[in-house]
Amino acid sequence: MLNARIKLRHLQAFLEVARQHSFARAAEHLAITQPGMSKTIRELEETLGTVLFERTPRGVALTQAGLTLLRHAGPAIRALEEGVSAVGEAHVGSVWLRVGALSTVESWLLPEAIRRWQCSAQGEAGINVVGGPSAFLLSRLRRGELDLVVGRMTEAREIRDLAFEHLYYQRLLLVVRDGHPLAGVVPLAAERLQEFPWVLPPPQTTLRQQVDSFCVRHAITLPARQLETLSLPLSQQFTAHSEAIWVAPEEAVREALAEGRLRELSLPLERQGGSVGLCLNATLQPSLALAAFCETLREVASGVPEGVH
Repeated sequence: MLNARIKLRHLQAFLEVARQHSFARAAEHLAITQPGMSKTIRELEETLGTVLFERTPRGVALTQAGLTLLRHAGPAIRALEEGVSAVGEAHVGSVWLRVGALSTVESWLLPEAIRRWQCSAQGEAGINVVGGPSAFLLSRLRRGELDLVVGRMTEAREIRDLAFEHLYYQRLLLVVRDGHPLAGVVPLAAERLQEFPWVLPPPQTTLRQQVDSFCVRHAITLPARQLETLSLPLSQQFTAHSEAIWVAPEEAVREALAEGRLRELSLPLERQGGSVGLCLNATLQPSLALAAFCETLREVASGVPEGVH
């Protein structure tokens, strides 16, 4: 039985501090004073008889007890929010899903799945899509703030106790604009890649790990001229009008490659590629809408062009 001294405000405050890694930012977000926030967390810790946060040079971090509570409190609050939303949806006929999207599926899989799902869903079907690195999105999924995360993420350590379902494999490609000095060069010596700017994923992302492994295998060092971004439109525009080498998800450049606007370099970054799939919080019971959307994702993924699986 839940301790009667633990109120909803205690759990909301706990989740916000865990999210912000700061009492001050959490207090600002919840529109309460910082002393009020500190008092709320102290009350929760006294009730539980344990310390939930510890101070670090970068703010506050969860203790082991705090991590344990987070695994349960986040989904519990999310389930409560879903219940309240379901009551409202019964009156207005609306359905909303919160989806975390990695850049590897923003060009084709996710847009096509959303289109099909909205065409088949009963009533008004809305989807809120949140982008970002896998670590950020998976942490939000674990806290119950997202319904699912879609993308290439099998290398992500943050998956841990989440449920990942493989859909297909997707490679990272080294691509350049048509007319680039390295376009069509066969064989291509790896050291020549150091002569040009690179467009690549930011550090601490699973995609960047593949780039780093490639550089180690070929004993090369990336040049200082780098553009680090997960933005596909920015990457494509920059590559199209520069001498840059872009580390691109295959899905994002398939059309441009077919039309000859971009060219894949003859030196492959990776052979098979990483596993693209969907990740769910196993502690939450999926709604009918979420189950239907996941089935739509599987249906769309089954149509991935030959050679990508």
